[in-house]
Amino acid sequence: MNNGQIQETFRQNQNLVTFAAMIQIDDVILSSELFEKKFVCDLSACKGACCVEGDVGAPVEESELEVMDKIYELVKPYMRKEGIEAVEAQGKYIRDSWDNEWVTPLVKGKECAYVNFDPDGTAKCSIEQAYRDNKIEFPKPVSCHLYPIRVKKYRDFEAVNYDRWDICSDACKLGDKLGVKVFEFTKEPLIRKYGESFYKELEQIDQSL
Repeated sequence: MNNGQIQETFRQNQNLVTFAAMIQIDDVILSSELFEKKFVCDLSACKGACCVEGDVGAPVEESELEVMDKIYELVKPYMRKEGIEAVEAQGKYIRDSWDNEWVTPLVKGKECAYVNFDPDGTAKCSIEQAYRDNKIEFPKPVSCHLYPIRVKKYRDFEAVNYDRWDICSDACKLGDKLGVKVFEFTKEPLIRKYGESFYKELEQIDQSL
């Protein structure tokens, strides 16, 4: 399994302390929940709530900042007036004062500035729509692409966790129905971020658990 090493660690959430197995591959530590939990986005049920709910925008990696600058004018035609106003007032990305991370700006503290809405109220990503129309080569920030996986960078390693959120309860139900594990659902963005050999190692780990 190469560097696939099972470790025991703990995660503290407010006053609740839970114990979870962690898997280490080089300098990446993954929660075993990626192999245990099932998940498939059900956009017809949630209406893209993850792009609307929350206190801050989507995390943007340092390596993506220049890309966000370059693609903006090509993404802009897909955006709503309110989103454009938010970006031009706040910036294409802003610093989150809580985590000191770069994030997308919000419209009046609500939805991501890069969101537009279908007639039925479903939130869609303007960046992703521009990508699908071959206007740009950037699918969307990798943090969005990876969801429900969240990556937290520390000095010596990255922590890769499954993010539980009640608005994704329908995705959990659909994942259970289809038998798709979190790491399988996020195969494309995991390969995008860590490479194909990394994902193959995840498959080997899954078979051994």
